Amino acid sequence: MFTAAAESLIHQAREIQDEELQGFCSRVIKLLREDLGPAAVDALQRLFLIVSATKYPRRLDKTCVDLLQATLCLPTCPEQLQVLCAAILREMSPSDSLTLSCDRAPNTRQMSLVASVLLAQGDRRQEVRSVGQRIFTVLESRQPEGPSLRHLLPVLSKVVGLAPGTLQEDQTDLLSKRLVDWLRHASVQQGLPHSGGFFSTPRARQPGPITEVDGAVASDFFTVLSTGQHFTEDQWLNVQAFSMLRAWLLHKSPEGPSTLDTDDKSELEGSTLSVLSAASTATRLLPPRERLREAAFEYCQRLIEQSNRRALRKGDADLQKACLVEAILILDVLCRQDPSFLYRTLSCLKALHTRLGTDPGSERAVLPLAQFFLNHGEAAAVGSEAIYQHLLSRLPSEHFHNPMLAFEVIRFCRDNLPLFDLHLLGILKSSFPNLFKFLAWNSPPLTSEFVGLLPALVDAGTAVEMLHTLLDLPCLTAALYLQLRSSSSPSERPLWDASLRTPGCLEAFRDPQCQGLFQHLLRTKASGSAERLTLLHQLLQPMASCARVAQCAEAVPALLQAFFSAVIQFADRALTTQLALLLLERSDSLYQVPQYEARVHRVLSSQFLALCQRNPSLVVELARELLEFVGSMSNIHSRAGVFTSVVWAIGEYLSVTCDRRCTVEQINKFFEALEALLFEVTQSRPSADQPRHPPQVVTVLMTTLTKLASRSQDLIPRVSLFLSKMRTLAQGPASSSTHSEEDTEAIRIRATELLNLLKMPSVAQFVFTPSAEVCHPRYHRDTNTSLPLALHMVSRLVEKESSLLPG
Repeated sequence: MFTAAAESLIHQAREIQDEELQGFCSRVIKLLREDLGPAAVDALQRLFLIVSATKYPRRLDKTCVDLLQATLCLPTCPEQLQVLCAAILREMSPSDSLTLSCDRAPNTRQMSLVASVLLAQGDRRQEVRSVGQRIFTVLESRQPEGPSLRHLLPVLSKVVGLAPGTLQEDQTDLLSKRLVDWLRHASVQQGLPHSGGFFSTPRARQPGPITEVDGAVASDFFTVLSTGQHFTEDQWLNVQAFSMLRAWLLHKSPEGPSTLDTDDKSELEGSTLSVLSAASTATRLLPPRERLREAAFEYCQRLIEQSNRRALRKGDADLQKACLVEAILILDVLCRQDPSFLYRTLSCLKALHTRLGTDPGSERAVLPLAQFFLNHGEAAAVGSEAIYQHLLSRLPSEHFHNPMLAFEVIRFCRDNLPLFDLHLLGILKSSFPNLFKFLAWNSPPLTSEFVGLLPALVDAGTAVEMLHTLLDLPCLTAALYLQLRSSSSPSERPLWDASLRTPGCLEAFRDPQCQGLFQHLLRTKASGSAERLTLLHQLLQPMASCARVAQCAEAVPALLQAFFSAVIQFADRALTTQLALLLLERSDSLYQVPQYEARVHRVLSSQFLALCQRNPSLVVELARELLEFVGSMSNIHSRAGVFTSVVWAIGEYLSVTCDRRCTVEQINKFFEALEALLFEVTQSRPSADQPRHPPQVVTVLMTTLTKLASRSQDLIPRVSLFLSKMRTLAQGPASSSTHSEEDTEAIRIRATELLNLLKMPSVAQFVFTPSAEVCHPRYHRDTNTSLPLALHMVSRLVEKESSLLPG
């Protein structure tokens, strides 16, 4: 963030102790009293670094603070010293030792510095009100040749934002009148140079007319987009007035016009004749706020016209785009406050959208334009679907690498969800593959935004495809980079250029045989799921270690949690079954990014259990698929977490209580498959090709076998024999080579507990397959109810039986 030299200076400033600081303050005091020259400037710069380098406030000598205040208000003090004094006093805020007042400032420039210090105090002594009143006093008494207001307008804008209720009605009317004058009546001639010479002649100093950004002489009033070599005082005020215009329009009417305005305009909303009549009314007869709205409307119309000109300089082109965005936002405010402006604005903005569709670099203006039509499109009976298609189709596809635009588009979607009708919400949902491009490229800053947006994007029709897209999100990141790399010139390539190290990926991206895969990955609309994922993962595997892909992979688990939290609210039995099958299928088909598979498996295993809890008959309905899944020994090694959850779900939900279709034959089939698997697990020894099995797999397999045996009591002898062997095996020396001592003890304890329960089959069935009533929380809180009592009884009987055994 900082250079090494800057870091060193900041570190030194933080290390200065209070004694050293007081000694340095003494030097500052001496310099401010004797010489306000370069040495004083250097000392104040050092003092500012010291007081601003730490999070806690520094204590300065009272004499030093008083002298800083006096120097700030000194008429003959150099401007640089005054700025430094104000900066130091702001860093010390809030402070009880300040005695500043705007009344002591000799000119408006120093008044603005004093006001900045007072506003930093936090309004503990009504500083905001006093600053505002003083500025309005200057504003009221100002003559044409009086003090400049250039320095006070930014402070006044800050006052309005901090305490809008402190202004009186006559003050708001006064400022509205002044804003109208500054916006509409600024000079159209350039200003004089700031300094002249002895040989300067009046002819040489004659100002020329202002020009447009394309170099043409301006044919209309001055705006912020007018250009020239030098500017006059009223032209600077014009620029500042525009910068605070939107905030001031919202002052005292954030939601719409005042009561008087509403009454006056009540007959204008539906009548074109009334609108035309209002437009022709002499502006001078309108109240100040109405005059300001009319001036603001004309100003914005002029800016939109000026933004269509081809700028000669890049700085002017950037300013055009920024002013266009602000102009649309102001028009939105005007139309919300006064519906008569709506009919005069629509034709202009329709033409503007047509122009934006062919104007590269104007994408930022699409957002406020879409917001405008979202707010007013229904009232104006305007079909605005083309704008939303532009926003949700072209912007993510062409500008996914613009982080600011990505954030603004997603924030627009989140903030305006209550305003979306069913048709627009359908467009939003079908565009989720396109919006995910923003997420894939800018995952760290956008993850939280998408977690909030996902519930609005997913429904029964898009859930399966969205789950595929989320699991393949790191692949999308890699594909987006290849797309950007293949279409950009060398000067436009991003700094992160992994394809230079992996040219094979770029060749695959351009290969016609693989274009179908990449086109589906980069689709703009929901269109179903893709096949040949294994091939896609292989093609993109060289890019799996790239930083942006790894960042995207880290965001996927949180997004999956948000996805399932939303889906679980509306999923029916068919969708739940489909998602459960998809979890099993995709858990073995993931892009091999480092640590990605383990993180995703943790989420998938927990969500599989959540799906089973929502639909307990899921195990019976998917009996064939689950038998196939648990019958493979390789699943234990490649996806142990998911495997453990599946086995636990079988033991929990394969019962008549959960689904009356469950049969003894099904229970026996699962029992035999799991028994064979557990035998194979316990007999295998770890090797280089076959790592050791997690102890959780062993304990869950034992527990599930016991649960199944409690529901088909013919199996109890087989399970009891197996558990006895497991307990003996865990106590033997052979287990030390397979599991740690702690893991072995956990297996032994679990086997003993299960054996004790099976000694009383009726109690085992009661514990392992409780009825709905037993699942009520009171059976676990109250020691006198059935379940704790049953467990306590079994423990006592087993202990008594073991004490009667010989030896």
